[in-house]
Parts: sequence; C-alpha cells; structure tokens
Amino acid sequence: MQVEVTTEEDGFKGAWFAATIIEPSGEDEYLIEYKTLTNDDDTEFVREDIRACNIRPCPPEIIVVDGFKVMDEVDAYYNEGWWVGVIAKVLINCNYVVYFKEYDEKITFKQADLRTHQDWLNGKWVVPSEV
Repeated sequence: MQVEVTTEEDGFKGAWFAATIIEPSGEDEYLIEYKTLTNDDDTEFVREDIRACNIRPCPPEIIVVDGFKVMDEVDAYYNEGWWVGVIAKVLINCNYVVYFKEYDEKITFKQADLRTHQDWLNGKWVVPSEV
C-alpha cells in the first residue's frame, strides 16, 4: 500500500515522505520502505517501523490552474519529502517563495514542486481555510 509517513525525528518535523507499507510489525506499528530515502551508501531504500498515527494515505492531486497566491498553504517538495509552508511571494515564470514557519526559512520553488496543502482528518482529506 502506497502511503506518506512523517517522523518526530529532529530536522524532519512537519515533513511527509512517500513510502510503501511492507507489513504490520507490532501493535499499531508497520514496517515501511521509503520510496525516496536511501541508506548512507545509496544501495537500498530505508526501511523502518512507523507508528500508525504517523501514516496517512497519499493525498489526491488538486490541479492548480491559475497558480498560487500569497498566503496559500502549500506542500513543497524538498529534501526528498513534502514540507508544509505558506506562499510568501509570487515571482515570475511560475516561481514562488515559500515560508516555512517551523524553521523560520524562505526558499524559492517552481510550481511543479508545490502542491495544495491538505490535512488528513477523520478519514478524509481537508484543504485548510486560507490564512
């Protein structure tokens, strides 16, 4: 089963990574294999046990026709995962400056590396209200 997982590990808070559930590994835990994170010598994908509360289905794609606006909440693909941020500035050629509150950092992204942020609540995908 294809999913996204998050971790409470320092430096990764708020990020979601694509993974595959391999098998149950304990009470309320699953062995997963990351689809983008590899071991130190890049020879195989990392596997680890993840608590069920840190696993969610992959979100549905939301087509953004007219681009994003300032203050839109987005997920930005960065360092092999999806990180939640807010559009701080709209640039030319479908580029955006995204502000990451958790890390007090701004990074520029192409629209292709952004998606509308969605939360998995009570078994349903929800788009947060605009700020």
